[in-house]
Amino acid sequence: MAGLLEGHIAAVTGGGSGIGQGICQAYAREGARVIILDINIDAAKETVSLIVATGGSASAMKLDVTDRQACKAVATEIATKGNISILVNNAGINRRNPMTGDAVAVSKDWDDILSINLDGMFNVTHALLDQLRATKGRIVNIGSIQSFVHVSWPNSAAYTTSKHGVLGFTRALAAELGKDGVRVNAIGPGLIETRINAEARAKNPEMVAMVMRHTPLNRPGKPEDIAGPAVFLASDMSAYVTGCIVMVDGGFRTV
Repeated sequence: MAGLLEGHIAAVTGGGSGIGQGICQAYAREGARVIILDINIDAAKETVSLIVATGGSASAMKLDVTDRQACKAVATEIATKGNISILVNNAGINRRNPMTGDAVAVSKDWDDILSINLDGMFNVTHALLDQLRATKGRIVNIGSIQSFVHVSWPNSAAYTTSKHGVLGFTRALAAELGKDGVRVNAIGPGLIETRINAEARAKNPEMVAMVMRHTPLNRPGKPEDIAGPAVFLASDMSAYVTGCIVMVDGGFRTV
């Protein structure tokens, strides 16, 4: 069914690569005008080129989600061309260091991961909240299987904390904004193959094998596996869905 997002303006953070890029392309195919927000403006422009080449509509804006004032400035600029009705909080990073490791590295990882994955989500959402309320919009936050589980990754305190926070933020905001007609949901990806994690996957075959042992579908995911649920949650097909997390993990949490 084409045109599920016709007439919508969607902003996607971290849309220059991986899951974010896949979501941007899917939204454009469904008729949305997509604004790619990424700290790497060249990567964002690459996504624009991919979308335009297939007849879609997209633009790129540089944004560091940890910069609260920059988020407000971007929101103001977006508003001059029309209010967004879809926000995808996808920007994030992951590093794995045990709490018992080097104190300086552990502290830096904590600060960096929480500032991007959690504070960044707040900064962007808060800056665009007036637009989303005006359009009775939809917010899609990217969580993780680590929004629930952690025992398989005992060296990921910062990342696990941030993704638990994504789920809590999603549910709290859904409860608050429902009266305004704004729906807030999340997606919980499993192991998704992207360029960004290619090196980590290559260096940690035992980690990949562990994930596959817990994945009934017996394969890693791809960005397009996340794109479908992201379209569903942004479209009117999910008009009575809010405060939920859709797990897209190949069944990881069932084993």
